[in-house]
Amino acid sequence: MSELAEFRRDIAGWLKENCPGGARGPGQVASGSSKVKLPRDLALWLERCAERGFTAPTWPKQYGGGGLTPAQARVLYEEMGAIRARSPLMGMGLSMIGPTLLEFGTDAQKERHLPKITQGQVQWCQGYSEPNAGSDLAALKTRADDQGDHFVINGQKIWTSGASTADWMFALVRTDFSAPKHEGISFVLLTMDQPGVTVKPIRLISGSSPFCETFFDNAIAKKEDLVGQLNKGWTVGKRLLQHERSGIGGLSGGARRSNPGAQLAKVAKTYIGEVDGRIADSAMRDTIIRFNMHRAAFQLTAERANEENRSGTPGEATSIFKLVGAALQQDGADLKRQLMGTRGLGADGHGFTADELEATEEWLHTKATTIYGGSNEIQANIIAKRVLGLPE
Repeated sequence: MSELAEFRRDIAGWLKENCPGGARGPGQVASGSSKVKLPRDLALWLERCAERGFTAPTWPKQYGGGGLTPAQARVLYEEMGAIRARSPLMGMGLSMIGPTLLEFGTDAQKERHLPKITQGQVQWCQGYSEPNAGSDLAALKTRADDQGDHFVINGQKIWTSGASTADWMFALVRTDFSAPKHEGISFVLLTMDQPGVTVKPIRLISGSSPFCETFFDNAIAKKEDLVGQLNKGWTVGKRLLQHERSGIGGLSGGARRSNPGAQLAKVAKTYIGEVDGRIADSAMRDTIIRFNMHRAAFQLTAERANEENRSGTPGEATSIFKLVGAALQQDGADLKRQLMGTRGLGADGHGFTADELEATEEWLHTKATTIYGGSNEIQANIIAKRVLGLPE
């Protein structure tokens, strides 16, 4: 038996024994927020996975990670999928600021922040976009004035996902207004629980409020929480966006495998019907097969990209995966809604099942995937300029 096969056997056994029933199937996933109380099974699942380093499987063990190879991490995700185990932890700590600190942070910053992320003790949010600096992020105006051992921050951020429950924020701020637009920007970390930070949730079409406006009125960021060099934060900020896009595009975690085609086939048989075990509508069968093939090809390509970039997240090519991955998420959610017919348009609990309501929420939520993390237009520009080298 190969080492990887033996690892798979051991992991499958551990998961079967340690994943509680309440942490399997669709439902809530821990975000690390101290402001959100977890059900018993989810709290237990998070605790057990954190002990093994499975909340951040490929991170170094010294920071609470699992120290797994990409191949081992892929096996872990596949075995979790086989028993429908939910991710033990999710959020920007794992997918964005954590990988960025591993690359740009000082030893002291890594020791201070990374173990708390892997243990699910803190939730992070992102302070990038502003009312007049969205697609043109480098036009940001939020300022951070140097006061010796700390910065004093004034300004506003918008679309700060999870800010209402976050403990910390990573933010791009302007520290030199006389420098060219892409220079004079610094990357800082700051606590959300301080008098100078005000958060106002923004209600979305899906009915949830994950996005917020965040206002800074003499908020404080300590000098020890400056990541990278002063006035050189644009480099750090761009790299973090690549980590974000790799997550949206399915690169994180070795492109965790799922079988959306089988899920869609099950929905189709439930709402359209079946004949001899096959979906009754032949046209819909073809549609689901095409989607499943596109999704499988995308996952295999993502796995290959991970293998070819053993040093970490790919660079500008992440825009390709973000662009295509976001479209696949939208297509899958829209197809599920179509299969359910009018049952897939439920907005409240009267006469609709939990799965039907979830399908509607998913359909609405995925409308934002081609906007957040950099819109489709931005990704296309990056691909044209940085990947293909086309003239401007």
